[in-house]
Amino acid sequence: MKRIVTFLLALSIFAIPIASLAAIEHTAHEQKTVERKEVQSQSFGTLLVNFYKQTGIYAFLNPKEGVKNARGDEITKFQQSFGRIIMIAICFVLFYLAIAKGFEPLLLIPIGFGGLLANIPLANIIGDGGFIGELFKAGISNELFPILIFMGVGAMTDFGPLLANPKTALLGAAAQFGIFGTLVGAVVLSQMGIFDFSLQDAAAISIIGGADGPTTIFIASKLAPDLLGAMAVAAYSYMALVPVIQPPIMKALTSEEERKIKMTTRRKVSKLEKIMFPLTVLVLTILILPESSPLIGALTFGNFVRESGVVERLSKTLQNELINIVTIFLGLSVGSKLAAEYFLVPETLGILLLGLVAFSIGTAAGVIMGKIMNKFSKEPINPLIGAAGVSAVPMAARVANRVGMEADSTNVLLMHAMGPNVAGVIGSAVAAGVLLSIF
Repeated sequence: MKRIVTFLLALSIFAIPIASLAAIEHTAHEQKTVERKEVQSQSFGTLLVNFYKQTGIYAFLNPKEGVKNARGDEITKFQQSFGRIIMIAICFVLFYLAIAKGFEPLLLIPIGFGGLLANIPLANIIGDGGFIGELFKAGISNELFPILIFMGVGAMTDFGPLLANPKTALLGAAAQFGIFGTLVGAVVLSQMGIFDFSLQDAAAISIIGGADGPTTIFIASKLAPDLLGAMAVAAYSYMALVPVIQPPIMKALTSEEERKIKMTTRRKVSKLEKIMFPLTVLVLTILILPESSPLIGALTFGNFVRESGVVERLSKTLQNELINIVTIFLGLSVGSKLAAEYFLVPETLGILLLGLVAFSIGTAAGVIMGKIMNKFSKEPINPLIGAAGVSAVPMAARVANRVGMEADSTNVLLMHAMGPNVAGVIGSAVAAGVLLSIF
């Protein structure tokens, strides 16, 4: 009898949780049945309305209040609707300039496509977790992409024209006048209350005058991290638009006779000179301006790999695979700042304006220095090559050559313009180091 009672007691202990689980399962089944009936009871029209509310069309036409971007700033209704449409239209203009006009497609296509993706509503492509947002943090915010770009530029650059005619370095130095002139202008405008830029902000903005995107990102991340996105967009926009901005300035400051000036062929530079040049520049940078050593070091490393002649594989990788991959990532990252909430704000438009002034002043200063040097030099110097003193390599040199050939189809200035052009690369990095040392 005791065994029977014990068995029944044990059976009851196991039966209670089993019955509870059965009851829970029955309840869950009933809940799913109710939910299924509710979904089935919805009309097809209601489902279409719910789908429509998740489309980009609805997001454009029905902006919300209180929406914030990745920085925590509130996005206005205009920026969510017509602002995004305006920026998408601007991205298509960039595609047109790149494809139809051939204006630096390697820059404009990634930047334009990054801007297009950045203005897609609801997708969060440029926010935390978005793939372009993560690219920006991984390569722009920490200065990695600019350093890698400078390595590739160094490997692609032949400093022979500069070494063959060292005085053209003065043209590269003169073109940096736009940087320091814009620094003064930005400070004055801030004191007048037109803009609210600190001294560090003004110093960072002024570097756009060198038309050097990597240097701009490098110095902005240190002096004005809040303005990094806007400055990167401005710098790379002006780099890509060199063929549009420079020719009118060059033609306004020179006569047709000056544009027809033919320059004499320079001496041949030895391999030893080319090998020693990057090492000499790096040593001088270490001794005089170590703040510039990250950029100058990357540039001279790439050039030393090129000129050594014993690591052809590394040189080709720097010139091709590495710089191409980084250009894609950098272009998409910079393009992310073409989002309406970042671009259509007063500070960004102010930076674009000051950057244009800086770039124009740098171009003009280089041309004027070329005119002065031509007047006092025993050998003829075409003032057009002074415009190549900005750091946009080799775009500015190609533009100088094109404008010269418009005046005289037999006047080839490309190699002569490369002297001040590569000097401008070093000059902008040195100017960045000076600004960092001061501020």
